[in-house]
Amino acid sequence: MSAPSENPKLLHPGKRICQIIKIKPEKLEEYKELHANVWPNVLAKMTKYHIEDYSIHLIPELNLLVANLKYTGDDWATDSEAMRNDPDNHEWWKVTDALQESLVPGSTGSTDKKGWWRDLEEVFRFDG
Repeated sequence: MSAPSENPKLLHPGKRICQIIKIKPEKLEEYKELHANVWPNVLAKMTKYHIEDYSIHLIPELNLLVANLKYTGDDWATDSEAMRNDPDNHEWWKVTDALQESLVPGSTGSTDKKGWWRDLEEVFRFDG
């Protein structure tokens, strides 16, 4: 077994982030198809910007998507800004934003500094 100093995941276990957004009901199947075949460059950017263990869940009766991820970098604000300015992400978001409705008041899309997906507050956590 590695000593903690040899294993970066033990030194920096990551920040968990949960977000929600509405999916347009008539666009749900298109959204699922896109995410069954996420573009490789988009997945590579997730790794580049320290995003791991990312999943999206559906609450069908509410037309809500719930995203969970672990951020393992040191500066979420800086990495978020870099993601917003990344051309590969812009291309992906042009497609996916059209399928969604933001719950962030006044947001115009994924490149908006206000955010597109709404952040949720963690109120309980059990790591045991």
